[in-house]
Amino acid sequence: MKRLCVFCGSNAGTNPLYRAEAEKLGRLLAARGVELVYGAGNIGLMGAVADACLEAGGTVIGVIPEALMGKEVAGRNVDHRALTRIEVVDSMHTRKARMAELSDGFIALPGGFGTFEEFCEILTWGQLGFHVKPMGLLNVNGFYDPLLAMFDRAVDDGFLRPQNRAMALADTEIESLLAQMDAYRAEPVSKWLKEEKQL
Repeated sequence: MKRLCVFCGSNAGTNPLYRAEAEKLGRLLAARGVELVYGAGNIGLMGAVADACLEAGGTVIGVIPEALMGKEVAGRNVDHRALTRIEVVDSMHTRKARMAELSDGFIALPGGFGTFEEFCEILTWGQLGFHVKPMGLLNVNGFYDPLLAMFDRAVDDGFLRPQNRAMALADTEIESLLAQMDAYRAEPVSKWLKEEKQL
C-alpha cells in the first residue's frame, strides 16, 4: 500500500489510549513511507494521526468539504505546519469518493457516526465489487467489539455472506492489522443470498 485512508473521530474520546494509538499509526505510516489520506481536520483523532505523521516526516493528504473548513480547522495541524496537500471539495459525498480514489486501503480508528458511516460505506462498495482494497478496523480497547458482533449477527440471520463479512478485517494491534491488509485478496462473490420461494 502506497497510500492509506484513515477514518477516525473529530473528537479525541475519553480514553487517552485512543489518541496514543492514532499517533502511533501516524508515526508508523511515516516510517513505512505510506502516505496518509484523511479528512483534513486538525482536531480530535484526525488531528492526532495527521500531526504524528507529519512530525515523523510523512506525507499527509487532506480532503474536506468547504462547509467544514471552519469547524474542523482544516489545512494546518496544531503547531501550524501545513499539510502536504489539501483538497477542498463540494460535499461529503465527493469527499468520500475522492478519499477512496486516492487510497490503496482503509483503516477506521475509534470515532462516531461519521467514522461508522465512512467505514460501512467503503465496505459496501467492496461488497458490490466497486473496489478490491483492504479495509480494517483498529479495535483499540475493544471499541469495535459491538460492531463486529453486529456483522456476525448479520451473517447468522442471513443478511450477509461469510465471505463478505470476512472483508472487514480487525485487530487490536496496528502492525498485525497492517499485515492482514497487506495479505488481503478480495474474494469475488455476489452479495445476494439465494432467495427462498415465497408461498
